[in-house]
Amino acid sequence: MSISKRKIVWVAVLGVALVLLAPPVRESFFGRGIRWVYLLLFSSSLAYLATPLARKVAWALGVLDRPGGRKVHERPTPLLGGAAIYMAFVAVLLLNFSFSWELKGVALGATLIFILGLVDDLRPLPAWLKLLVQLGAVGILIRFGVVLSFLPDGLWSTAGEWVLTAIWVVGITNAMNFLDGLDGLATGLAAINAAFFTIVALQTGQPYMGFLSVALLGSCLGFLPHNFQLREPASIFLGDAGSTFLGFSLAGIAVMGEWGESRLVDIVIPVLILGVPIFDMTLTTLVRVGTGQVKSIGEWLSFTGRDHFHHRLLDIGLGRRRAVLTIYVIAVWLGLSALVLKGSTGTDALLVLLQAGIIFFLVGYFMMFVKKQYARIGRAVLQDPKPQEGNSK
Repeated sequence: MSISKRKIVWVAVLGVALVLLAPPVRESFFGRGIRWVYLLLFSSSLAYLATPLARKVAWALGVLDRPGGRKVHERPTPLLGGAAIYMAFVAVLLLNFSFSWELKGVALGATLIFILGLVDDLRPLPAWLKLLVQLGAVGILIRFGVVLSFLPDGLWSTAGEWVLTAIWVVGITNAMNFLDGLDGLATGLAAINAAFFTIVALQTGQPYMGFLSVALLGSCLGFLPHNFQLREPASIFLGDAGSTFLGFSLAGIAVMGEWGESRLVDIVIPVLILGVPIFDMTLTTLVRVGTGQVKSIGEWLSFTGRDHFHHRLLDIGLGRRRAVLTIYVIAVWLGLSALVLKGSTGTDALLVLLQAGIIFFLVGYFMMFVKKQYARIGRAVLQDPKPQEGNSK
């Protein structure tokens, strides 16, 4: 998109945001029972407008992601895109004028994670400190009652639920950070996940979960045009502040939802919605632990390598944008599978979860097999450099 077109779009979005700010317009949306539409439009407008400002600040401060190592981009790219998403998210929640105790807990915990990631973008922090702060953010969730609550009552049920909540939140938070390796991947994936959480919230009458989900969805959609372009590289990246904020918010929204209170089978729904980051985290963790590359939680947090889902898709020749779109499709398919489970039996849930597990197993096996084949062919070529018959010139 040319500079003049970008300016026209920016001015148009600014006009939409100013109209939405008018009290009569806001009251009209709220009064008609379509508050979520207002939150979606306003959050996406704010994120779109704030992103160029975040980009300028990143250039001014020298907060850039430079090419090298496992990174696939070719030129220095500003970070701090997460700041635009965070500002839009918080502004929309504050203008919503409707809060619950749990909503406040997710927002406060996500704020702590955002600050941690922002400091890490400016000056890399040790893994143990990041883990400690992440556990502190989990403590905020627990304090505000955002806890997994499906274990049977007993002496150790509370402690067990706290431990499971910590594992879930810390795992999803870092899984989304691990996936932030291609233009638009983490942002688009978070948008898809948030969209399905929004749909579930509307279907099941969970308004506060819906407020968080739709605000996150809109913030991602507003940022995505700057982060994922079909013909040009991204003009700004999320940074650790953005990717960990998205991961924590999605994990908190999932815990906040009412899944196992009436039907234990509903616990499968958030697992399917967040299936892609769970699969990537599980696959890379098993491979790294199995090969001895990771031997502690600190090493797990700080280890970097080209063994994530998107890297393996690149290795089999999909290309960057096709790899991202492929992961989008998988995320949508999993989300639709989660919606199918509403009102289903335990057997249905088990079959859907088993189907997802089999497909992910086949995808993972295929990608690892193809990578080994490439390596074998490469070794054969190096050992036998003679030109093959019919290929010599």
